[in-house]
Amino acid sequence: MSNQPFKSGFVALIGRPNVGKSTLLNYVIGQKIAIMSDKPQTTRNKIQGVYTSDDAQIIFIDTPGIHKPKHRLGDFMVKAATTTIKEVDLVMFLVDATEPFGSGEQFILSRLESSSTPVFLVINKIDLIHPDELFEKIAAYKDRFPFAEVIPVSALQGNNVPTLIDQIKAYLEEGPQFYPADQITDHPERFVVSELIREKVLHLTRDEIPHSIAVGIEEMKEREEGTIYAAATIIVERSSQKGIIIGKQGKMLKEIGQRAREDIEALLGSKVFLDLWVKVQKDWRNKKFHLSEHGYREDEY
Repeated sequence: MSNQPFKSGFVALIGRPNVGKSTLLNYVIGQKIAIMSDKPQTTRNKIQGVYTSDDAQIIFIDTPGIHKPKHRLGDFMVKAATTTIKEVDLVMFLVDATEPFGSGEQFILSRLESSSTPVFLVINKIDLIHPDELFEKIAAYKDRFPFAEVIPVSALQGNNVPTLIDQIKAYLEEGPQFYPADQITDHPERFVVSELIREKVLHLTRDEIPHSIAVGIEEMKEREEGTIYAAATIIVERSSQKGIIIGKQGKMLKEIGQRAREDIEALLGSKVFLDLWVKVQKDWRNKKFHLSEHGYREDEY
């Protein structure tokens, strides 16, 4: 048994949309719990991922990308992200190594200035730039904010991620183990399953379907033979979007279901029967009732 003190704490992943927060979280946890997409604003809720080792437990909170809201759902997402800053022990400010410093980054830094929480600058996607460019990137940020640490990583390939974890541990205080060692998220399985389905819709429909979809799990139960039955409804805003998701002779919906089922089976470790439906709810992103119905509760923030 090690005499080393056990450390624990909460760490927020903050950044503009599409900088790789979910990719980093999934790499650290070692399993997909946050959906990944090359489309911005993919994450809508605060996804909590739990990393446990012999000497520490780090609870990561992957927040929605901070952006200028265009609807009630956007307001919810930005509020969720900015509120998280006040609730954690450390903040990881992720930036994209391939993108220049801009007004979006400045906006986030202005939100961080009022916080006493230590902030790491995590420069992601270093695998996409020449090493010489990295020094310029670091210089562009260091004079703008008193970062506690500056750590370049590739969340996709895992480059330097162990160093990031070690540095996080160094800043955390001695504390309890909040979750069992084998637990990787505080979200119920239904939530993660719905996110995996939503990810497949985003991947397969590309630009045909914007972020006007939600996924609700109507039923999820284990059958006697050990298989899992899950029934889910994909919510869209227009009839034309419903047609796109179903596809010709149901081909698109079948493909969404097949890909989602593979990820769900990997998550649950069981054979899964997935039943998918598509439903139209006009302008649901601007209606408080529908936002609450789909898990976006404004009163939580």
